[in-house]
Amino acid sequence: MTRTRPFLVQFAVAMIAYAVAVVVSSVLLAILPSGSLRTLCALIPIAPMIIVAVTVIRQVRQLDELARAVHLEALAIAFVGTALITFSYGFLETAGFPRLSMFFVWPLLASLWALGTCISWRRYR
Repeated sequence: MTRTRPFLVQFAVAMIAYAVAVVVSSVLLAILPSGSLRTLCALIPIAPMIIVAVTVIRQVRQLDELARAVHLEALAIAFVGTALITFSYGFLETAGFPRLSMFFVWPLLASLWALGTCISWRRYR
């Protein structure tokens, strides 16, 4: 078994736990009155997301130098791209565009990281 397979299993389990936590949190938020308990319920999905983060960081630490360089470059692309897109849209909001939830930032960053990874790997081939 390669080092990638345990990562994928751990990542999948953590993401399934996250999905379950989102559903549980949403159901509880729909039935609870406002207050401290409601605030805590809104944060339920954070616990599995911490597990996702730790899993990804562990995987990156196991990569060789080339793969680390590729991911560093990919993250730089994602960071700059996310900044440009979110700031641009923020300025558009001042012109009357609808406000977007912060929930859009992470999928954008992750998508740009994936794109940056493809660009970086291609450069080294």
